[in-house]
Amino acid sequence: MSEQIFPASQLPATPKGTSRARRVMRVAATLVASCIVILFVGAVVLSAVSIRFFVEGTGMVPTLHAGEFLFVLRTNFLGVQLDRGDIVLLHPSGSASNEPPHFKRIIGVPGDTVEIRDTRVFVNGTALSEPYINEPCLPTHCENQSWVMDANEFFVLGDNRNHSSDSRLFGPVNRDLITGKAFFRYWPIEALGFI
Repeated sequence: MSEQIFPASQLPATPKGTSRARRVMRVAATLVASCIVILFVGAVVLSAVSIRFFVEGTGMVPTLHAGEFLFVLRTNFLGVQLDRGDIVLLHPSGSASNEPPHFKRIIGVPGDTVEIRDTRVFVNGTALSEPYINEPCLPTHCENQSWVMDANEFFVLGDNRNHSSDSRLFGPVNRDLITGKAFFRYWPIEALGFI
């Protein structure tokens, strides 16, 4: 059987738009596949460098509220820097193993002297401006006291000072007890954003 060759002018015409529709479908399929791969890789990376955590209790009101969900950057990943003002997730020293970790704000870093005087917080002799606290601390909850941070020690306080278990109760916290640094609230939607 011999093969017949026709000149291009005699080939049956392709319906108009068919090849364009195929190109559009291929581009759309490629975009969808790319988005799926990017989301998958992003989820894997996010899981490796962070944990998702549910806020319990009232110790960090008004900054954090019970029922919120946060992404917490693992502090042991890539040597995450911890600074004064950061909100961290920690296991207080001496706490029961079944007790959930706490979110607290770093007030003092290694080498700092933290003092509570007349219900005000001082770091290295300077009074802190604390617009994030829920209410002024009562004298019964903020007794005059001072602490000196050793290497790898952090002083942490809750933003809801009158209803928070923090370094006033359990003392400075070693970096090894800090699990992560809160960086993004993803639930509820109306509170979505970086912390």
